[in-house]
Amino acid sequence: MQELAGQHALVSGGGTGIGLACARALKAAGAHVTILGRRAELLQTAVARGEADAALPGDAMAPPALPDVSILVNAAGAAVSAPFLKTSDADFRAAFETNVMSAVALSRAVLPGMLAARRGRIINIASTAALKGYAYVAPYVAAKHALLGFTRALALEVAAKGVTVNAICPGFTETPLLAESLAVIQHKTGMDEAAARAELAKHNPQGRLLQPEEIAALTVFLCTAAAHGIHGAALPVSGGEV
Repeated sequence: MQELAGQHALVSGGGTGIGLACARALKAAGAHVTILGRRAELLQTAVARGEADAALPGDAMAPPALPDVSILVNAAGAAVSAPFLKTSDADFRAAFETNVMSAVALSRAVLPGMLAARRGRIINIASTAALKGYAYVAPYVAAKHALLGFTRALALEVAAKGVTVNAICPGFTETPLLAESLAVIQHKTGMDEAAARAELAKHNPQGRLLQPEEIAALTVFLCTAAAHGIHGAALPVSGGEV
């Protein structure tokens, strides 16, 4: 399928995990894909492997000029696990900057061009943590709830202007971020890796961890003409967990 041929997609957090999977899928669908992230070596490796067309190392909070972007996937994210009383204001600020303000900054950068062309897709990779609470990750949960609120508010502003804005809300997915969570569980509980994985998989009624390609497939669909009526939505990819 080359339905996205001629479109330029920008994927933040595109060097690894869900962001990289989205980049691969969008490129396979015909889009010209630029991946943005702080770790230049990961971005350049992805381009060298043909998983994206261009790398843009840097901070999503201060994006360069980005003309002619018709697809924006905000996949940058981070989480720190700790009881609430052991978190700090800095932990909350960091969670909001990575998970919310990066999406705000990039949306502000590309939206004028989308509105001028009356064509665009903004897809925010949220989490089931945008739909419910989880213990020991209060900053992350608060940030993902805020990202979903931003998605819904922006969607209403641009509803009649040719641009759609949606959030995808994955459950626990096989990514480097999940690997960090597994390491924390192992350290704090003494579980081995298999037991820690099983503990996280229990959240999914299907009894498994998701794969990044599942989120990427939905991302591509949201960019197609068939998905034009899907707008302001929070779409869980979670095996039934909400």
